[in-house]
Amino acid sequence: MGERSDWASLRERRMAEPGAAEAYDATQLAFELGRAIRELRERRGWSQAQLAKESGMTQSAVARFEAGGTVPTLPVLERLAAALDVSLSVSFEPRDAAA
Repeated sequence: MGERSDWASLRERRMAEPGAAEAYDATQLAFELGRAIRELRERRGWSQAQLAKESGMTQSAVARFEAGGTVPTLPVLERLAAALDVSLSVSFEPRDAAA
């Protein structure tokens, strides 16, 4: 039988594969954006269907976005921000040296 791997060593090997770090970063961004929109929606007391109606999206698209399943375009983020009556701010910040 082959050697068994623990999660940390498996993750390390996978992250060393070409494109893995970029895919991981994109997934993290999608998750964080989705979480932020969900929190804003919940503060307003809205359902996903209400946000979808106000932003010109479908409820299933809002659900996928909130779950981190998609990385939205800037126009989609602008529509969501307008529907939630918040300003959209995009910035570039230095990466952590430890990351």
